[in-house]
Amino acid sequence: MPKAFAMIMAGGSGPALSVLTEVRAESAVGFAGKFRLIDFPLSNCVNSDIYNVAVLTQYRPHTLNAHIGTGTPWDLDLTSGGMHLLQPYQGGPYGDWQRGTADAVRRNLDFVLDQNEENVLILAGDHIYLMDYRPMLRQHADSGADLTVAVRRVNPHETHRYGIVSVGSEDRIVGFEEKPRRTRGNLASMGIYVFRKKVLVDLLTATEPVDFGRDVLPAMIGGIFKVHAHVFPGYWADVGTVQSYWEANMALLSENPALDLYDPSWVVHTRSLERGPVKIGANAQVHGNLLSNGCCVEGTVHRSVLSPGVRVAEGAIVQDSVVLRDVVIEAGAVVDRCIIDRGAVVGAGAQLGSGDDSTPNQESPEILSSGLTLVGRGCRIGPEWVVGRNVILHPGALTGEGGKKKSRVIPSGASLGEASR
Repeated sequence: MPKAFAMIMAGGSGPALSVLTEVRAESAVGFAGKFRLIDFPLSNCVNSDIYNVAVLTQYRPHTLNAHIGTGTPWDLDLTSGGMHLLQPYQGGPYGDWQRGTADAVRRNLDFVLDQNEENVLILAGDHIYLMDYRPMLRQHADSGADLTVAVRRVNPHETHRYGIVSVGSEDRIVGFEEKPRRTRGNLASMGIYVFRKKVLVDLLTATEPVDFGRDVLPAMIGGIFKVHAHVFPGYWADVGTVQSYWEANMALLSENPALDLYDPSWVVHTRSLERGPVKIGANAQVHGNLLSNGCCVEGTVHRSVLSPGVRVAEGAIVQDSVVLRDVVIEAGAVVDRCIIDRGAVVGAGAQLGSGDDSTPNQESPEILSSGLTLVGRGCRIGPEWVVGRNVILHPGALTGEGGKKKSRVIPSGASLGEASR
């Protein structure tokens, strides 16, 4: 197999994920109960026999750094190669804040030049997919390409979210449109690139591109460079919006999900948490859920994803929701179509996602208009409070005792607290 080292772009702030990324980098957001988004590219690397991996961080990296540690869960705690956490720094020719994906690599060119592999595999840190990179690397070597781009067919109604490529003979990319409003093509760039190292270094040295998709890829197409496409047929999800994140979690609850997280031939590794087994109370009702270790369910949970340590008291109802770690839902509370971040408490008898009013969120209508309600990390929702739909409760927001708001109703489309970006 052609030799390559990987660089994972994990410094993004992911503002379209709202409260989930106000306290952490996008790649550190939890998914499917016990996993985080960064687990997927890391696991793909080691399953593809790539054991020299750099993770480039910037925005709120503390949770991400703690999760990765020395790379032990992915067998990347090695003396040669292994895990490299590359942080922004000051000084020297490359030091400063990173402005985009290409700029992030440019500011770590000293690391790139120190590696012995002849190819550089550039990966996004916030996509969900199971991919063997070896066929792509072999195609890259066999074709003699300067750059190979992984692409996948997407729904024509979603092409505006992606960079769309046009492919000619011999899989050569002949055109590129960045997030077009209208297009006939549906081959989307997955944000996965294999560069010949010398070509990448020359490009980043001669110019100062900001993004691979916006700047580097269009500049290389149609010129002296050979740019090829590698079509990936498997499952792939860009969960960069609240809606896509919720839908990707809910899709795991189908009878035969497209994404198999427990395939023994392609293990998704993650940092293990020492938690006990799931506990189901004598009067509990659970139907079609994904429950993680350490959960304790005494009430009713229907079509929901519960992360480690979640507690649902007797009489409480949780449905069509994604609940992150160590959330407490007290007796008689009702949670409907919500995303609740770590450590939040829903008081007894409270209602989240109440009513049929789907007024878009007034603060961020472009982020929240489908009826979901977002509860940030560490929020405290008082007993008997009623929270409508498309509501954003920013991290640490309080209602009831200790909170500033006197009414017990937060109407649909409202927000409480302040964004902490």
